[in-house]
Parts: sequence; C-alpha cells; structure tokens
Amino acid sequence: MMDILLTGSVAYDYLMTFPGKFEEQILPERLSSISLSFLVDSMTRQRGGVAPNIAYTLALLGKKPRLMATVGEDFGDYRTWLDAQGVDTKSAQVVPGVFTASFFATTDQTSAQIASFYPGAMAHAAEQSLKDVTPKPDLVVVSPNDPVAMKNFAAECRELDIPYLYDPSQQLLRLEGDEIARDMQGAHFLFVNDYEFGLISKKTGLDLDGMLEQVKIIIVTRGKDGADVYADGNEYHIPTVPEQGIVDPTGVGDAFRGGFLAAYAHGWDWELCGQIGSLAAVYVLEQNGTQNHSYSREEFVTRFRQHFDDAGKLDILLY
Repeated sequence: MMDILLTGSVAYDYLMTFPGKFEEQILPERLSSISLSFLVDSMTRQRGGVAPNIAYTLALLGKKPRLMATVGEDFGDYRTWLDAQGVDTKSAQVVPGVFTASFFATTDQTSAQIASFYPGAMAHAAEQSLKDVTPKPDLVVVSPNDPVAMKNFAAECRELDIPYLYDPSQQLLRLEGDEIARDMQGAHFLFVNDYEFGLISKKTGLDLDGMLEQVKIIIVTRGKDGADVYADGNEYHIPTVPEQGIVDPTGVGDAFRGGFLAAYAHGWDWELCGQIGSLAAVYVLEQNGTQNHSYSREEFVTRFRQHFDDAGKLDILLY
C-alpha cells in the first residue's frame, strides 16, 4: 500500500448565517469609522483544513493516509474522529497554549460573506520537519499551510528524494513567482483550479508547456466543466459526475485530490484516476461541510459504473 503523508492546514470552520443583507447595514460615508455587530440566526462548527479533507477521502476509499500538521489544544475531538476514520494522526503535533486554526464566516441572504481566519497553531508548522518522519513516505502532499513550512517541506522532499504533490492554492496570493517556480520544479504533481493556473502563469511567466518542463503531471480542475490531466505528453479531459443536488461547494477540490490519489496508489491510468476524483468530489458538493459525507466502497463502485467504465479494476475496492 502506498504510504501518503499529507501536510497542510487543519482548521475548524465556524459558519454563521445573517438573515438580512450586509449592504443595507453599511453606510459608505462612515466606512472610516465602521462598527457593526450582526445578530446571526445559526452557527455550525465544521471540521476543515485541506490536509484532513484530502485524508478523509483517501480513508473512505480504503487507504491509510498520514497527517502531519501543527494543531491546537482543542484538537482532541477532531483527532479522535480522524483516527476512527482510518487517518493516522500521530504526526499531528499539539502546540501548547493556542487554538487550532479557525475560519469564521458570516453569510447573508445574497451569499455575500464576511470572514476572518485565525492561523493559530498553523503558524508553528515550520517547526516540523520531514526528516523526523519515519518511515519515509512514498508521496508527500504539500498543500496550503504556513508559507515557510510549505517552502521547507518542498525543499526537504527534493533533498530526501521523496515525490511530492504541490498544491499551493489559497497561498498563491502570498507567494512570489520565483517561489512558485522553485517549488514546482521537481514536483511530481501540480494540482490547481483554472483560476489558480492563470495566476501561476501570470506570476511565473510560464505557459502550460513551460510548467510541464518543471513538473511531471499537472491537474487543473474547472468546476462544472470538469478537470484536465496533463501527463506523459497527453491531455485527458475528465467530465463531472451529475450531482443529486448542490448544497455546498466547499472542499470539492480536496475530495477530488483524495479520489485521484487513491486511484494513483493502485497504479491506475490517469483517466481512471481523474474519474475517481470526479466522483469523490461530487459527494462533497451534495452535503454541507467538507467531511460530512460518507459512502461505502460498494456504493462508490456502483455509482461510478453508472457513469464510467473501469474494466473491472475497481473490484479491488470491494475486498
């Protein structure tokens, strides 16, 4: 079984709803002295963070991923839950005296959103090192995290000759073009959405062909238009799986990555990897929260075969 180590953010998402419109409460002429408090109708706390989101899908599909991150003193319940799902959290390091990273978002009737992000324990991620991880993983996922930690983990992967997946996503705004190019170079995978691809191209001056000289496989997700996989000199278009209903798109890309990597761990072809990622993603779209969906592997295979032909390869998931 391929040993996949996931680095990246671990967070709690605090999601609130305001029954009015923000625009009706804001006085443009008083913006310099704005002072507002919104009485919200509801609040939920959801498990989140890119690394455990990906790990959760890998575990649903029968893998045993490892999570390496810095977390706060409030991580206990989250750790217990992840362990129960099959995620190895031994390398999730508690930082005394701080909380786990937290995302606070209030959404109004028009879907406008006011949000704050508290990095908390994530700010200590650079204190961890892949050199302390045993056994050495077969693949490391470098996903959004403290920027110094992301730089360090990519450098250590190159030094230790560990293949890695580079997924800068939300941190692209903080990274300069030379930093992005440096950590793409030598990466096994680059995972981005179409907007992020354009931003990387603008910051680095590289087009698709130029990026493929730096990284072996590029996957670009395109929302309702599916995804494209560029590998081995070929391009594979991956369509979306029809959803049973759209509830919340948050975490869809993370689930795609988890499904793709679960298939990659079996050594399956790129098109099949993308198709499994596509189905894994739609389960998140149909639920509120990034880790509230669930399915048995039998249910997953049955639904997959309604849309794609796996030539019997997915039978291995049933045993």
